[in-house]
Amino acid sequence: MASEQKQEYDIEKEFVDDKHDVERSSVALEEEENSPIPEVAAIVSNKDNPSLPVLTFRYWVMAVIFALILSFFNQFFFFRTNPMTLSPMVIQLLSYPVGKFMARVLPHGPLNPGPFSVKEHVLVSVTANCASGTAYAVDITVIQRAFYGEDFGFLANFLLILCTQMLGFGMAGVLRRYLVYPAAMIWPANLVQVALFNTLHKEEELAPRQWSRFKFFLAATFVMFLYSWIPGFLFPVLSSIAWICWIKPDNLVLSQLTGAGGLGIGTISLDWNTIVAFLGSPLIVPWWAQVNIALGFFVIAWVMVPIAYYTNLWDAKKFPILTPALFTRDGHTYDTQRVLTNNILDEKKYDAYGPLRISTFFALTYGIGFAGLASMITHTWLYHRHKLVAQWKQSREHSEDIHHRLMQAYPEVPDWWYAALFVLMTVIAVITCEIWDYKLPWWGVLLAVAMSAFFALPVGLIQAVTNQQIGLNIITEYAIGYILPGRAIANVTFKTLGYISMAQALLFTVDLKLGHYMKIPPRAMFWAQLLGTFIAGLVNLLTANWLLGSIDNICAEDHKTFSCPHARTFYSASVIWGAIAPDRMFGPTSIYNAINYFFLIGFVLPIPFYYLKKKFPNTMLDYVHIPVLLGATSMMPPARAYNYTNWLALGFIFQFFARRYHPEWHLRYTYVLSAAFDSGTAFMLLLSFFIFTIRDAYMVEWWGTRYDLCPLESAPYITPPPLPEKAPVA
Repeated sequence: MASEQKQEYDIEKEFVDDKHDVERSSVALEEEENSPIPEVAAIVSNKDNPSLPVLTFRYWVMAVIFALILSFFNQFFFFRTNPMTLSPMVIQLLSYPVGKFMARVLPHGPLNPGPFSVKEHVLVSVTANCASGTAYAVDITVIQRAFYGEDFGFLANFLLILCTQMLGFGMAGVLRRYLVYPAAMIWPANLVQVALFNTLHKEEELAPRQWSRFKFFLAATFVMFLYSWIPGFLFPVLSSIAWICWIKPDNLVLSQLTGAGGLGIGTISLDWNTIVAFLGSPLIVPWWAQVNIALGFFVIAWVMVPIAYYTNLWDAKKFPILTPALFTRDGHTYDTQRVLTNNILDEKKYDAYGPLRISTFFALTYGIGFAGLASMITHTWLYHRHKLVAQWKQSREHSEDIHHRLMQAYPEVPDWWYAALFVLMTVIAVITCEIWDYKLPWWGVLLAVAMSAFFALPVGLIQAVTNQQIGLNIITEYAIGYILPGRAIANVTFKTLGYISMAQALLFTVDLKLGHYMKIPPRAMFWAQLLGTFIAGLVNLLTANWLLGSIDNICAEDHKTFSCPHARTFYSASVIWGAIAPDRMFGPTSIYNAINYFFLIGFVLPIPFYYLKKKFPNTMLDYVHIPVLLGATSMMPPARAYNYTNWLALGFIFQFFARRYHPEWHLRYTYVLSAAFDSGTAFMLLLSFFIFTIRDAYMVEWWGTRYDLCPLESAPYITPPPLPEKAPVA
């Protein structure tokens, strides 16, 4: 019986690395007293102490402070030319000694009910996790102010952020019955966090002269803080050493292929912030996933793109080889305002000005995105259909393992709490879009919410088993682009309501499962998640407004520090899918019409690999994961090619070399080192901003601060003709 359960619930080969880590750090438990899932039984405790304190004074102080810090840091860094994200793992590590310190110094009593408990620690981390991501709707505010010349004011912006971030919370109340309670819903990503909590709250067995994880974290943070001043301020050239391009910087093709602003072949970065800017830390991504990302990147960026560019596919040579910018047919910057009236497309103006053009790389990334979305459907059906059906049946039966039985000791959150929140946020969304001129009618809001609610459960079922989430961003902007063409702001508002509501629902569900594993009272989880989400939305908007109002020329492509790469890509998408609309961009009369065939390519591509794996088992083919491979370049643009190559190099050092040849060190310190590097770099960047950038003070110019060492890296192959001179005003 045990072998049958093992076969039925075993996680795919891609999770085998994490599974081995878990098994090495766990103790064997009798299966009849534990979860039927071997991976869960290996790491999650099958005991609980309901008397442990939860919503204590210590929790509220740390949760609010850490949520404020994390949401401010991440929104601040989101605007930077090389953005970075401070991981919630940093808070998970920092809150442990802070909690222990508060337990020691506060007077014993209601404010300090004994030792700092693991449940308080989990709740602080959950609140920080809800506050860690930058609210997607902030980008709507940014592009309105920076590109469309309109501002609906703080109230409208905050209400839109609030409803888009919390709508999913209401959905999570329904999803918990199918995605949290059943033992079959594993959510593998949570097992790493559970392992870290267990590690921190038990005594570390240290060898002689061996450092504790926390001591190692502090030392590595301090070292990275000091080092980051070199590439971040004193010697910026170290961030992108395009040494091949420097050999002959006046050679256009060499610059396009090897320059940091081009395909970055051979470009080296010695700056942690640059390496993790778009892909996150390479120290925590499993090696199997990095191999697929590497294959996808090399094939797409270094094979397909050069061939397409130099064969002049879609007039590629008129534009830079890698850019999210928008162009006219001649290669000049596309002035979107010339085709809009009240920020809605004016067809007469559009016909007079001419069609929109994008770089061939940018067009191909949309095609690859189409293929990735379709391949996820096929891959899930081929590899997971039996598992999903079995687990769906179990979820309907609410199969109770030991963890679900232990959770019966706590009162559940009433359904009406979630329902009321869902209805309230939907009403706020309708009112916000109707009162202010988002150009999205009430039925558009309801359609977006309905799409999000419809897809949440099937996508969640897939993610709970495969750790892969199917994004709805392309589907939502594609659909509303056909329904309401010409409306840029309506398009991104619909996309945010439809895509982010589902993503937030699954984010809340992941945390609910973490609380389920760690035996956190559900009502405490409800308020912890609500608190983090509210703080994040408020702080994100305040930070964005402060930066937009205090930094001149912010979000300009040539801004050294704050060029807003994510917002500029978001703006380009609003024009492509909203203002111009998919029918004009990718319809039968468009030169980019062939992009639609990528849906078919992605749908078919996993099939031959599935049968090849069955025919040739236990080969390298076992590690090929088509959806991950196709999603490799999903961050390009705004990410540059050298962000990928240096990310992959570090990933090889830690996730392959260190893991294989120094497994004990890797298991003990790698995740901690990643969090320390993030923290040290973040503190340096924030300090340098307040000391220098905000006062318009910069490093003395010398060779190491030059940004023009490879001046042709972002130049088109064919120089556009000069613009006609404007007639003098009479």
